[in-house]
Amino acid sequence: MTRFVVRRPVADGRCGGPSWADTTDGGGRFGPFGETFPSLRGVIRVDAATVLLQWAAGGLFFLWFTTRRREVGIGYGWLLRGTYLLLAAGAAWAGFAFDTVPVREASSVAVVIAALFALVVSIVRRKAGVSGQIDEHDRRSARVAAMTGIDRGVSERTTGSEFPPVLDLVAPLVAVPGLIAAAVDAGGHLPVSLLRTFAGAAFLGAVTDAMLLGHWYLVQPGLPRRHLNDLVRVLGYIWPVEVLSLLLPVGMFAVWSGTVDDGWGGQLGWFWAACALTTLALVFVTKAALRERYYSAVMAATGLLYLAILTAFGTDLVARAILAG
Repeated sequence: MTRFVVRRPVADGRCGGPSWADTTDGGGRFGPFGETFPSLRGVIRVDAATVLLQWAAGGLFFLWFTTRRREVGIGYGWLLRGTYLLLAAGAAWAGFAFDTVPVREASSVAVVIAALFALVVSIVRRKAGVSGQIDEHDRRSARVAAMTGIDRGVSERTTGSEFPPVLDLVAPLVAVPGLIAAAVDAGGHLPVSLLRTFAGAAFLGAVTDAMLLGHWYLVQPGLPRRHLNDLVRVLGYIWPVEVLSLLLPVGMFAVWSGTVDDGWGGQLGWFWAACALTTLALVFVTKAALRERYYSAVMAATGLLYLAILTAFGTDLVARAILAG
């Protein structure tokens, strides 16, 4: 296809002198010395509505992942549903206010409704408790009684149906059409765009839930560590998928090669690499911390996950910002 280039002088604000701005039919860009940078319009965009929907969908999916064994206290579900409900509401607001993608915004509203419904059901059925948590409490009490001779008795069980964890899957499912629509709207190579969108949702959701679960051990000290270990392990599995999706063309390799200008002489590209590698390192260090027997190891792991959230968001959002051009 023929590519037409129009070069026109415009003031750049430095000593009143002109600089060269270029317009092409393909949306390409030229540097001050005539070097060509490809247009990234349609490759990937930093869109608040999409990021918030990804975050909410991923977080709610891993809420189900953690609570499906019925061992984590019911308040943990309240915390996460309320948090991600607000994020989904923010996604809907941002979409309607700035750059509307109808299917995405409809999915955001549906996520809000589904998360709110699950929250209301869990509150209504709160007296039934969580069966696995009660069983674990009784098991520990029996163990203490066997060692000390002090009988603490068993927990009282309330009749009635407890909250079904599968209800937390509804919100992530209704988010799927919106995420697909967001990937299509982002343009570029569709399979790559879809991979980036869904990998980003899982990546952000897993690291956030892991950090919040680490804090929940302060509320529920007897909670088995396997729940936090599972989330950290899954985060390690998602990491290569997330990084690979951002390396695929047009991706971060183009930044390092100079084909894509990050506006900072390539420094943002290396900053992204540092974020990605640091996130992986924090995953391994967190796993090592959780192997320690002391309770303080869980708090140490939570602190490490605080840092992992910062580097994980840097991994996802810095790449989006650079490739948005």
